[in-house]
Amino acid sequence: MDKKVIVYFRYDPQKDFRYLAAVVQLFHGRGYRIYLQRNYGKLPPDLENTDIAFEVFSGYKDLPRDAELFITYGGDGTILRAATVIRDSGIPVFGINAGRLGFLANIPKENALEAAKKYLEGDYYLQARSLLSVVSPDDIFPDGLNFALNELTISRKNTMSMINVDVYINEEFLSTYWADGIIVSTPTGSTGYSLSCGGPILTPDTRDFIINAIAPHNLTLRPLVLPNHNRIRLVPHGREKQFLISLDSRVKSLPFGTEIEVAKAPFHINFVQMEEYSFIKTLRRKLFWGYDNRNV
Repeated sequence: MDKKVIVYFRYDPQKDFRYLAAVVQLFHGRGYRIYLQRNYGKLPPDLENTDIAFEVFSGYKDLPRDAELFITYGGDGTILRAATVIRDSGIPVFGINAGRLGFLANIPKENALEAAKKYLEGDYYLQARSLLSVVSPDDIFPDGLNFALNELTISRKNTMSMINVDVYINEEFLSTYWADGIIVSTPTGSTGYSLSCGGPILTPDTRDFIINAIAPHNLTLRPLVLPNHNRIRLVPHGREKQFLISLDSRVKSLPFGTEIEVAKAPFHINFVQMEEYSFIKTLRRKLFWGYDNRNV
């Protein structure tokens, strides 16, 4: 059977693609067919100047689902966009960090070739990341894009006034959140927007949601962690006509009063992990935990 690898990135003339080219050449030399998404208008010189005959696909519908690996080159935003292509295919993500922070894309680009060699030697493990989905209304984000790897956010639009969101857990009323908005986060998203709003960090193997307010007016509200087998219903209200809802980087406007029901997505996304780039080591490195003169 043909061995296939998908390579996914966003072209940026300021970005150094030589590290990605080295990884691609490695897989090509091992007999892998290399696939790119068709919408790349221009290839970086480091990829264009290879002897590889790249194959193309358009998106999720014609994704080569028998591909062995989905290599992303960029930051966490690149992986969030890649998730809209991978969806329920089960193709593992190999995230090379050519961006800034890199909690999801946690393999430094300078070490990408070494990590790729370890992958080919079988020196890795897979980590399943759970997602959330909007189950009602199911047509807010059509074409199967009603899920998020990081978070769902409800926030105000075109106003300085706060909004209020009635929150229900399995139809039991929790509270009304008076705030600039509200976040429902996955464990993967716990190091994203929720963290910047004072939320807790969850390890990726937990099966929980975080409900967290954005700049809450009722100061006794604190982030709430609950198992992701629960359903969460959100009913936003406000002085204006509309509010914003986002799933990762996808944003829509909806009229106030629209009820949003959130649940665990029916699929997960696998990430290639290696011991030297584990979640715990990534936390220490990215958040500078332990970088204290008292620890020297």
